[in-house]
Formats: sequence, C-alpha cells, structure tokens
Amino acid sequence: MKTIVTLSKTVLTVLSAAAAFYFVPAAVGAAQQANAVATAGLPDFTELVEKTGPAVVNIRTTQKIKQWQGGPGMGDDEDMREFFRRFFGIPPGQFGQPGQPGQPGQPSQPNRQHRRAVPQEPQEEEVPRGVGSGFILSSDGYVMTNAHVVDGADEVIVTLTDKREFKAKIVGADKNSDVALVKIEGGNLPHVTIGSSDKIKVGEWVIAIGSPFGLDNTVTAGIISAKARDTGDYLPLIQTDVAVNPGNSGGPLINMRGEVVGINSQIYSRSGGYMGISFAVPIDEAMRVGEQLKTSGKVTRGRMGVGIQDVSKEVADSLNLPKAQGAFVGQVEAGSPAAKSGVEAGDIITKFNGVTIETAGDLRRLAGNTKPGTHVTVTVWRKGASRDLTLVMGEMDGDKAAAGKSDKKSKDKGAQTGNALGLVTSDLADDQKKELGVDHGVLVESAEGPAQHAGIRPGDVIERFKDTDVTDVKQFNSLVSKADPKKAVALLVRRGESSQFVLVKPTAP
Repeated sequence: MKTIVTLSKTVLTVLSAAAAFYFVPAAVGAAQQANAVATAGLPDFTELVEKTGPAVVNIRTTQKIKQWQGGPGMGDDEDMREFFRRFFGIPPGQFGQPGQPGQPGQPSQPNRQHRRAVPQEPQEEEVPRGVGSGFILSSDGYVMTNAHVVDGADEVIVTLTDKREFKAKIVGADKNSDVALVKIEGGNLPHVTIGSSDKIKVGEWVIAIGSPFGLDNTVTAGIISAKARDTGDYLPLIQTDVAVNPGNSGGPLINMRGEVVGINSQIYSRSGGYMGISFAVPIDEAMRVGEQLKTSGKVTRGRMGVGIQDVSKEVADSLNLPKAQGAFVGQVEAGSPAAKSGVEAGDIITKFNGVTIETAGDLRRLAGNTKPGTHVTVTVWRKGASRDLTLVMGEMDGDKAAAGKSDKKSKDKGAQTGNALGLVTSDLADDQKKELGVDHGVLVESAEGPAQHAGIRPGDVIERFKDTDVTDVKQFNSLVSKADPKKAVALLVRRGESSQFVLVKPTAP
C-alpha cells in the first residue's frame, strides 16, 4: 500500500508538471530561452565540414602478389600439400600422384584418370591491401597521409568526395614520423588550410574526417586531451578523444577555424577499435617532413650515435643531479659523432644546443631534426659536474641494433671478496678490457641479495660507483663499505655494449 501511495504522489507530481506546462506560458518561455542559451554554447561543425570535407580523400591500395598455378588437383600448391600432410597423413611426394587402391593418393573412383601436375610460372595478381584517408595539400594534387597507409602498396587509388578517382604516385614516405606524400594529376583541386599544432590548447574542440571501416567522409568530434604525448621516437603526438577507427588513418584533425592541426594516426585499444583515446601527428612536424619528401623523396635526420633512456628520480638523487631530467647515455657507438666528441657511457645529456632536455625523447627529436654536418653543443652531467662538448652531427642511415658480446668469465679470478651489495667481483685483465671496450671496471663473478634483486648478473662489468670510476676490486669494495646503508647507490653497469645505472641498496652491517 505504501508503494501505491508513493506512485500516486509521483503521478500527481507529473500531472502538476503537465498542468504547469500547458497553463503557465511565461514559465515555458523562460525554459525555452534557457535551453536555447545552452544549445548556443555547443559547437556547430557544419561550416567546417562544408569547407574542409571536399579536400579529404579516400585512399585504397593494392598489392601485386605471385600465385602459383598448379596442374589438376593443385598438385604443386604448397599450402594444399601441407594441408593434406597434416590432416590426412599424405606424404608430400605422394600428393597428386598415382597410388594403389586404398592407399593415400588413390582416387575414390577407379575409372578416374590421374595426371602428374605440371608446374607453371607464378602469375601476378592484384589484391586489395587496405583503405585509409588523406587530405589534399595543394590545388596541383599533393596529398598527405600516413606512411603505414601506403607502405608496401603497388598501386594507390585516391577518391574525392565527388567520386572522381585518380591513380596516385608515392612521392615519399617516412616511417619514423608515419608521414607520406602522394601525388595525383589534376588541377583546381580542393585543398585544406594548414594551421599550427604548436598553438593548439588542451580542451579545444577538433573534428576528424576520414573513412573508418571504408565509410567515406565520416565526421567525428572531440577535444584535445593532451599535447606532446611522448609515444613516438621522433614526434610528440597529439592526444584527443575524437573517435578514430581503422580507415581514419591519414585523415586530418581540424580545429574550429577549419585548419588542419594534425594527421590522425594511432589509437589506444585493447579490442582493435576505438576506446576513447586517439593520437595525431602534429601538422608542424608533418609539414617539415613533407617538404623534404617533396624535394628529395626521403627525410634526412641527424645522428649522434648514442643509446639513451630516461633518468629516474632515484638515479638523479644518487648522482646529485639537481633534477630528474635529461637523457642517460647507456651506449656510445665506436667512431660515432658522440664518441669523437668525448661523450661517455654514464653521461647524462641535459642540454642540446642550449635547449633543456627533459626526457630521452626530447633528445631523439632534437638530434633527428638537426641537419647532418651541423656543429652542436651538448651539455653533459658527469661525476657531479656539468661540461660542454662540441659535436658534429652525423647522418642517420637506418636503425642500428647494438651487437651484444657474450658474457665472459675471468680466467684468472684472483682474490674474490663479497661486499654489502651482494657482489663478488674480480679484476679485469688487459685482454678483457680490450675485448669489452672499457679501460676500467671490475667483472661480476656472482650476484646475490640486493645486487641480484636489482638485476645484476655474472658477466656484467661495474664501471662506476656513483660518481667514482671503479679501478679494481679492492677500491670497489672500499667504496661499498663506506656507503650509507639507508640509501641506494647508483652503479654504472655494462652488459654487452650497453651501460645503465642500477640502484642497489647495501645490506646493513
């Protein structure tokens, strides 16, 4: 009964509201005005779409693959051979060849003739490869998109909103920035207006236009969620909450002034589809890459020849670095520009030509955007002090992987003494130093306790204890014995050709 009363009161309330709606026009007018004001505060994207939509294109790509055409029964089709071998137990040599009744290779119809397959030349066949988006930069037909949209394509077909189709030529593509430039032959083509990604603000409205799942000229909207999101080696990406899905790649990110501020490139997803986070290549960087592609068909980047990583607060504190910033140098390639300038493993690069380095990504981008042959000044933090080094930039010639050397035990271990870090070390012989490319340090024979938990293992070389170079076992153990057991110490550890600081807390005596 109580529930019925409550419901009755609700009904009466609704009826009262209805009566107020019909019999109090003044109140209705005020509510409508309030709604109108609220609606007026929302963005209207219609003019942006009408202005920029015609310059956004659909990009289809095809790839030529070779197909082997076998004889009757596809006797030379390797996939079919493997299928019969795995699921029917037919040996590859018997597939497609005569056999005895009841045996593998024997046709079920006795009167059926069996012929040996005759291999033929592979035939080229064009197959669809993918669908993406792009936008026209100029009326003469230069189109910008993502490098991964056209990567591996033998044919690129660009379709405009008015259904005109063009076969495009790939001018150049840069995988590091994921930017590509293609050219279609046409005149008086609609084109976009380029804005500035440096001037965008977090929270401002933007829209994306593209072909998600092949649905041409789909418009989605959202806001700038973050700037300079460090997810790429050479480009800090723009993060948005604009809905982006497969097929949107290469399409423009457009601000409320109708200017392109980015190229929609990536999404964060656990399902393969949009989950509320998408990323765009900043248009300022993309245009710099595009100019190089237009001029030479490739992008030239500067190279220092160092392996770097971020600096943690714990490492900064241990090395008396005023702030946890910079790029820790874990490896210096022999003969590289960095090696010639005096950069050493264990250095922390804090400035590049006067520009402060906050993260390792900052250094990668600054170095990559510097023309080869340029003289630059790098500021390094070494052993508690800063120093400037002059470096002549080299040219990047592709990704290089450091070839690690196998761990080598000391043949003459000599006197071994454990210490409060859980390390047993031995002195390095001259031939070992030469092979490892070091001129000081001690070899780890065993690691237990704190050192083992920190990831140090036999075969590693301890090069430095905080800011002090390690020369031999006696000196190293002396340094360890004087360490404050309440504080972790930073050890510069070399493994193969790479070095890194490892934090180890001594055990209390």
